[in-house]
Amino acid sequence: MGASLPGRPPFVLRARILTPLAEGGTRYEPDGRLAVDARGAITAVEPWPASPVEPADGTGTPAIDLRPLVLLPGMVDLHVHLPQLPNAGVGAGLDLLTWLRRYIFPLEREFDEAAAEDLAPRAFRAFAAAGTTTVLAYGAVFEASMDASFRAAEAHGIRAILGKVMMDRGSYDDRLPADRVLDTSLRQSADLCARWHGRDEGRLRYAFTPRFAVSCSADMLRESAALARSTGAYWQTHLAEDHGEVREVARLFPEALDYLDVYDRAGGLGPRTILAHAIHLSAREVARLAETDTAIAHCPASNLFLASGAMRLARLRAAGIRVGLGSDVSAGPELSIFANMRAGAYTQSGLRVLGEDDTRPLGPLDWLRLGSLEGARVLGIADETGSIETGKAADLIAVDPRLVAPIEGVDSHDPAEVMSRLAFRPHPDMVRAAWVRGRRLDGPPGVA
Repeated sequence: MGASLPGRPPFVLRARILTPLAEGGTRYEPDGRLAVDARGAITAVEPWPASPVEPADGTGTPAIDLRPLVLLPGMVDLHVHLPQLPNAGVGAGLDLLTWLRRYIFPLEREFDEAAAEDLAPRAFRAFAAAGTTTVLAYGAVFEASMDASFRAAEAHGIRAILGKVMMDRGSYDDRLPADRVLDTSLRQSADLCARWHGRDEGRLRYAFTPRFAVSCSADMLRESAALARSTGAYWQTHLAEDHGEVREVARLFPEALDYLDVYDRAGGLGPRTILAHAIHLSAREVARLAETDTAIAHCPASNLFLASGAMRLARLRAAGIRVGLGSDVSAGPELSIFANMRAGAYTQSGLRVLGEDDTRPLGPLDWLRLGSLEGARVLGIADETGSIETGKAADLIAVDPRLVAPIEGVDSHDPAEVMSRLAFRPHPDMVRAAWVRGRRLDGPPGVA
């Protein structure tokens, strides 16, 4: 394998191919052929032909042999905080509200336009290096910093949905009088949505982003949800992450039936809403999430890092709730969705050991689906990305299975075993390239 990796379409790749399928199940080609046309769409996924004549994509493009690399769909990170990346790995074991006050609000207070211009390009390169090609992220409360973050995402090529954090209760922004925070935040968020939502044929989108009920008035929640509905944008916030947070929400919103009801009364539930964590839920809340087709970002590494709790993932899936994975950096200690698969699997194993979950455990291929295609389903873009199938965008990553082998020379062509090592033994350098719409993202070290 000595050929350079393609930077732009069209191209043809020869490699191992492992992907979930939209109709269910998994496809594995131990020696596969992937063709991508000039628009960045996948035109062929098939076994490598037995004929000695090297196939091409119809334009005379020679195939690039990447073996023994494995092509996977790009990972989808449903919950992460851009300004918090410098804090990753710091603050383990603190409760959520203490951690926010001690580390996060001071960090986000400094995320102005200049800070975003410096950090955001590096952040998007780090996502690509971790194998993430689609990201749903929080910014900070400052409008200019979000413009800078969007500009960085536009230049980088990643598929990004971003939002300015909205807080009118206990905001760390001391530059505005308290009586102007609500109207200013709503206006700035609407302006950002008008500029960026749907940019580059939908590669860039906007998410109205009230931080969580503790930081928002009922007016902020209601008006931001109305803006999301009227613009067709997303609405993202946090739900039931920590026992202390749940108690504080009950104190602030005594009229609500429970935590979820705060968002329900605001008109925030629905198919374009993504709620992060959702650990401590009643049966009523689970049923209401399913009834409204509201989606959940499961952040298992973060939940363990801050000792927030263990999600009953099987309960949400059994209810028919759409669930994908999020890194939640910096409460989560690392960006890799593969590492979050491992954390999620260990969490579910722990629940079974404790007798709190008797369902069939998810296997490695189930975790691959959660990290890719199910994340795309949460965002409503599974017809375009999330799996390697003909007609979809070439949102791909190439991973090196040699780096996750327990000892040099050990390999497998069983797809579950291949994925098991990628999830349970992830290596920081295993992602060798990432593409969105067939355009290679700046970030992974490459294999040229």
